[in-house]
Amino acid sequence: QVQLVESGGGLVPAGGSLRLSCVASVDAFSKFDMGWFRQAPGKEQELVSTISRKGTETVYAASVKDRFTISRDNAKNTVYLQMNSLKPEDTALYYCARDPFDMAGKWYAKSWGQGTQVTVSS
Repeated sequence: QVQLVESGGGLVPAGGSLRLSCVASVDAFSKFDMGWFRQAPGKEQELVSTISRKGTETVYAASVKDRFTISRDNAKNTVYLQMNSLKPEDTALYYCARDPFDMAGKWYAKSWGQGTQVTVSS
């Protein structure tokens, strides 16, 4: 069973930055694609970003492209999400996910963390 533990969330003013981290307690972390999802109150969960096993391929939601950067350190079993130029609409619970996949235009994942709250004040 893969355990994913997120950290780094918090309260930040609009225009600020945060860096989320997710540590995976699993062997062979480098064999998994990883991703970040988020869910705002009253809204459906949405994909934020994915990163391939070696970190060579990334995917971003249009709403975060050019502001967020996903990266990973396979030696530390960790995936990161650097979030810059944060907006109030980025406020959500952010989840780390293992093996995200797209099915009929909707993104899913094989396992999830508990999430870390990001709140952006206006």
